[in-house]
Amino acid sequence: MGLYLLDYGAGNVQSLANTLKKLGHDFEWISSPADFDRATSLIFPGVGAFGSAIDGLISRGLYEPLREYIASGKPYFGICIGMQVLFRSSLESPASTGLGIIPSDIGVFSNVDKSVPHMGWNSVEFLDPAETAHEGLDAGSSYYFVHSFRASYEWDRPEVAHWAHSTTQYGQEVFLATVRKGNVFACQFHPEKSGQAGLRVLDAWLRSSESERATRPPALRVARHPKPRDGFTKRIIACMDVRSNDDGDLVVTKGDQYDVRERTGADGVQAQAAGAVRNLGKPVALAARYYDEGADEICLMNITSFRHSPLLDQPMLAVVRAAAETVYVPLTIGGGIKDTVDPDGTPHSALEVAGAYFRAGADKVSIATEAVFAVEKMRARPSADGLGEGDGTSAIETIAHAYGRQAVVVSVDPRRVYVEPGYDGPYQDELVFGTPDGPENERGKAWWYQCTVRGGRESRPLSVVQLVKGVEKLGAGEILLNSIDRDGTGLGYDLDLIALVRRNVRIPVVASSGAGRPEHFVEVFQKTDVEAALAAGIFHRREVGIDEVKQALVAAKINVRTG
Repeated sequence: MGLYLLDYGAGNVQSLANTLKKLGHDFEWISSPADFDRATSLIFPGVGAFGSAIDGLISRGLYEPLREYIASGKPYFGICIGMQVLFRSSLESPASTGLGIIPSDIGVFSNVDKSVPHMGWNSVEFLDPAETAHEGLDAGSSYYFVHSFRASYEWDRPEVAHWAHSTTQYGQEVFLATVRKGNVFACQFHPEKSGQAGLRVLDAWLRSSESERATRPPALRVARHPKPRDGFTKRIIACMDVRSNDDGDLVVTKGDQYDVRERTGADGVQAQAAGAVRNLGKPVALAARYYDEGADEICLMNITSFRHSPLLDQPMLAVVRAAAETVYVPLTIGGGIKDTVDPDGTPHSALEVAGAYFRAGADKVSIATEAVFAVEKMRARPSADGLGEGDGTSAIETIAHAYGRQAVVVSVDPRRVYVEPGYDGPYQDELVFGTPDGPENERGKAWWYQCTVRGGRESRPLSVVQLVKGVEKLGAGEILLNSIDRDGTGLGYDLDLIALVRRNVRIPVVASSGAGRPEHFVEVFQKTDVEAALAAGIFHRREVGIDEVKQALVAAKINVRTG
């Protein structure tokens, strides 16, 4: 008898398990329908598509036992998809039937005034501010959300409104952040990925008595209209390029325009041959440091892919497992997310590879070269919108179908191609022109951005706009936008590139490459309105601190997470 966790077969549940261990709570896993009878409290975590979650429950024989468990009055805590399955249905998977415990349906965010998915940190607002407990929530804290579909707050429908406990606003839409009634408590955000604020939510629920968890009163039913400004924050992301050095050790490195080897000899003279791989630290230790320093998200990019390692022996899987034990913000993993074959001939699909990383503790996977090839293939299949059609087999499509588009990031590596200002070729609508008051080396010039693969080593006949529009259609949930020209320069982000991509997609965009000072972060948010900004070398070398960046953003009145 005691606390059980329900794993329906997809999503990152390991992070929640790590969190519970850190908080000192013992638990068991639901492994069969009979375990529901043994459970006296149940947590259902996970990310993924609504239909995949329902199918996973049904195929494992857990759908009806879960419904019966909740109906029995024993405490239930749902997280993300564990909250959405309580509803009747979802537009994400119209053919799938939810548990129907809350008599309403899950809708989709509008992307007219904002990017979708809702990906990042946001605040909550209580329906009853006079309540003292609030289930460990704090109106002054931010929590990590990652979803495209939401439950609207229907305050004019009493049978639905009485389930509402707190709301969140994204753009001009108000939706349910938490629901609570009787034995049921659930949240749309991820407490296990919301830093100390999220850990307090889990701990408060678990440290209350089981009788208290089972008898929560409904909240007040009050009208809630959108405010002029939501509580959504800009994200600061610390990124680590991980590879093996010449001695075979896993290290964090950083290149200049993608060259990760030292360029000078011991005497400071320019080296004629490639030097040693730059070693800027151990990945797990750096990840823990960045979490402590306030990073909103951490990226681990496997830049060698360890091609000779079997999937289950991938060194990066061990890195992810270890990092997830000490980092309670989102982890994105990139490199090698593709169809692979082990040295012994065992094949693994990109979906299987991604699943291994999710189970190890990753929240999102990043795809680079394979995304370019997928868009090239789709463009060979004509469509009315001119973007082409996917065939359902690409890594982006298969992973997004199983885990939701919010789990798929596409990392883009473009390079400038300079042309005459009067250029009238196929990319003329994407041309960027140097301005008279811009950098001297850009004045009077024109250029477009060409996509590359294999870490920038090979150019492809595809523009950055063609790529980002294509991957958005295939199912990507976020663009990680690098710049080969600005990488490692410290000159600031390529604002022209970022603004060009921002105008052409309605999914979140992360600015990367070129940051050298806190002011560069302020500039990129003010001038392009991207959702997040990423840096690597300046954080690794302690040239700029994450706290310095956030202080500069606060001074510029840009909303960031500071607690």
